[in-house]
Amino acid sequence: MTHPTTTHFGFSEVPFTEKVAKVQRVFDSVAGNYDLMNDLMSLGIHRLWKQFAIRRLRLKPGQHILDVAGGTGDLARLMHAKLDGRGMITIYDINALMLEQGRQRLVDEGRVLGLHWAQGNAEELPFPDNTFHAVTIGFGIRNVTQIDAAFREMVRVLRPGGQLLCLEFSHIAIPFLESLYDTYSFKVLPELGHWVAKDREAYQYLAESIRRFPAQEQVVKLLEECGLFGVRYHNLSAGIAAVHLGRKV
Repeated sequence: MTHPTTTHFGFSEVPFTEKVAKVQRVFDSVAGNYDLMNDLMSLGIHRLWKQFAIRRLRLKPGQHILDVAGGTGDLARLMHAKLDGRGMITIYDINALMLEQGRQRLVDEGRVLGLHWAQGNAEELPFPDNTFHAVTIGFGIRNVTQIDAAFREMVRVLRPGGQLLCLEFSHIAIPFLESLYDTYSFKVLPELGHWVAKDREAYQYLAESIRRFPAQEQVVKLLEECGLFGVRYHNLSAGIAAVHLGRKV
């Protein structure tokens, strides 16, 4: 497969082959404070977004779920409760430190059975076709080098009729809020990252990566092109985040 020479890393253009390592360094840096920063950045609202998203899936006990970019286990934790001790959740992430944070957190909560942890790239999922009843990805897709390749892999490993859920930062749906949101993203967020996570540049990148992510309707089209039908989205907090959901043909 022929790749472009460069790709975006936030607002910067970097060699295509270097993006994975750059994203790796970002999450190596913030892993220990990732959950705390999510709470501080969103005033805890990210937890409500995640609860809303998982309710849309209508999971059933006995199902097998793949959580891509599952990191510190927030979505897995919610889904584990829905499965009621039956079924399996595979938490898959490229970053070993994020996985370790998630594994330790869920073990501390007594959540061990029915959870499997695996490390790897979202663009090359090491699972057979038609394996999972549902695939989820929360706040991770904008960090992959080839978004379409990652989505196609997620669709490939879904069973026919299975659901793919993507929760991601998105585009503000109320125009007059845009300037306020920009001020927060590019002034407040990096400073918060500096004082709490000791890494201003990582949170500068995260703010920039949100702006580079496609708008809601573009994501709908992309998911349809990757093999989903009935794709719909829900804006959360005026479009600060959005949930996209579709089924495999």
